[in-house]
Amino acid sequence: MPVGGLLPLFSSPVGGGLGGGLGGGSGGGGRKGSGPAAFRLTEKFVLLLVFSAFITLCFGAIFFLPDSSKLLSGVLFHSSPALQSAADHKPGPGGHAEDAAEGRAGRGEEGAPGDPAAALEDNLARIRENHERALREAKETLQKLPEEIQRDILLEKEKVAQDQLRDKAVFRRLPPVAFVPPVGAVGREPADAAIREKRAKIKEMMKHAWNNYKSYAWGLNELKPISKEGHSSSLFGNIKGATIVDALDTLFIMEMKDEFEDAKSWVQKNLDFNVNAEVSVFEVNIRFVGGLLSAYYLSGEEIFRKKAVELGVKLLPAFHTPSGIPWALLNIKSGIGRNWPWASGGSSILAEFGTLHLEFIHLSHLSGNSIFAEKVMNIRTVLNNLEKPQGLYPNYLNPSSGQWGQYHVSVGGLGDSFYEYLLKAWLMSDKRDLEAKKMYFDAVQAIETHLIRKSSKGLTYIAEWKGGLLEHKMGHLTCFAGGMFALGADDAPAGLTQHYLQLGAEIARTCHESYNRTFVKLGPEAFRFDGGVEAIATRQNEKYYILRPEVVETYMYMWRLTHDPKYRKWAWEAVEALENHCRVNGGYSGLRDVYLKHNSYDDVQQSFFLAETLKYLYLIFSDDDLLPLEHWIFNTEAHLLPILSPNRKEVEVNEK
Repeated sequence: MPVGGLLPLFSSPVGGGLGGGLGGGSGGGGRKGSGPAAFRLTEKFVLLLVFSAFITLCFGAIFFLPDSSKLLSGVLFHSSPALQSAADHKPGPGGHAEDAAEGRAGRGEEGAPGDPAAALEDNLARIRENHERALREAKETLQKLPEEIQRDILLEKEKVAQDQLRDKAVFRRLPPVAFVPPVGAVGREPADAAIREKRAKIKEMMKHAWNNYKSYAWGLNELKPISKEGHSSSLFGNIKGATIVDALDTLFIMEMKDEFEDAKSWVQKNLDFNVNAEVSVFEVNIRFVGGLLSAYYLSGEEIFRKKAVELGVKLLPAFHTPSGIPWALLNIKSGIGRNWPWASGGSSILAEFGTLHLEFIHLSHLSGNSIFAEKVMNIRTVLNNLEKPQGLYPNYLNPSSGQWGQYHVSVGGLGDSFYEYLLKAWLMSDKRDLEAKKMYFDAVQAIETHLIRKSSKGLTYIAEWKGGLLEHKMGHLTCFAGGMFALGADDAPAGLTQHYLQLGAEIARTCHESYNRTFVKLGPEAFRFDGGVEAIATRQNEKYYILRPEVVETYMYMWRLTHDPKYRKWAWEAVEALENHCRVNGGYSGLRDVYLKHNSYDDVQQSFFLAETLKYLYLIFSDDDLLPLEHWIFNTEAHLLPILSPNRKEVEVNEK
């Protein structure tokens, strides 16, 4: 969808638009002579690097393609199709997973359907095509004259410099705004006394978490509630105050006015992004940018808009890659980016670069500058030009080549919020972003067909797909999907609305079982459906609980959309478990093993516990007039962003 169709306004009233094109510098200083004797030392070094890369590519083609049998195994398997809807018995978005145990007994691990020989030939053809293209590019580079190579390098440097100047100009032109009062930012008290009491208890939990953070870790990123000191994660580099920014909107909707004012004052005086720090673009975006945007939309305080746009500008250099797919890590002073070293040969991660869209659309909306929206819409373009294996989105994408990395697909870690943001982009656009809607429902159809399965005892779960083989494991992170399926149900293809509500309910039940089968009644990081177990963690490194919100997030959506009282019952079970096993004198701590009778604390009060877990619990025991879903969406950190209707315009239209 064109950027202009998504936002009511992009042009800035203080100068308008984005300025001129990127342009290009002249070759300048081109040196005569092309013989070997004319080569300078630097040119010889460049040629040596190019030649070395060519030789390495050739040897790689001979000895290492394909580099793993799993890359080819993706086409050498069969699959049980998803259980078909009782209404029409058609595959695709309407299907449940049929009993996976029966499929495994007859055919081993199941995966994607299709003719193995034809699929193998297709994959080999794609490998040959990619290999030949790489060889052509290397050959073209070797045929260039030294001065041409030098000119290309200079042009690329100049392009990067111009991009950085253009990015910085956005913040200098921040226009005035007309604040739109929020709808449902504060709700009424529940009429039922028992519900009112439970909601008050959750607010008390928030006060306990906040007050201890303020006492022992004020201004630092997170709290160590056992040690009673600050805790900092490398995800934020030298940026401080993650808990403060993450908690702003929770404090506001709980009407903790003094605490909100304290947090606002800290942001005004101390929140500093002019630091020499390498940060996670994803984490800083969802927590800091999302938290600041949400605080602005609730309160109208200009400092939050200013800080959100300032930080957004500092994240723009992450997109300076050949494909426009952003780096995972960025030094926000130098603008130098890189990817996690463990991520499939330097790939970017789907759940990270795919979880920028909502915030960047709102940055364009509030800054009057479309550059933020352009960056995330380009991600769409890249994805739509790629072939998806079996309609699925692999978790890894190389930002240099613009091609997929490993064929690993997950609706949990590494993939989760990408799918969430497709749906919410459609909803946030006031249902005008038809491209996002199509991408979402196409992806859900593929997920149902290839990943969703049902256990022998009737629990629906979402497996992971690795090179064509299913791993029958579901992560705590994946439990958000129950709420996602239910939230998108109204806009599902004809006849499938009830199916998606039911699918959401089934995922909610499975995740509740993962909680109920532990000693502490809080769920593990991941649980399995193999080896005779169901919804139980079997590996020690999967038994921990770090105050995660995804299960209660799904309860919140299921409660809002169905008002089935079991979701409030399950949510209260989670509250009691948190109080009994995670609450300590200094706040709330995660647990190292949810199956142990004695509590083994990890000594970290995560910022998302205040941003997400407590917010979702509070909303479950609030009336629907608090943050009504027809007016708000939540980013993946539960920060509030208003739906952008065509007539919503914060930015002043008239120039000064």
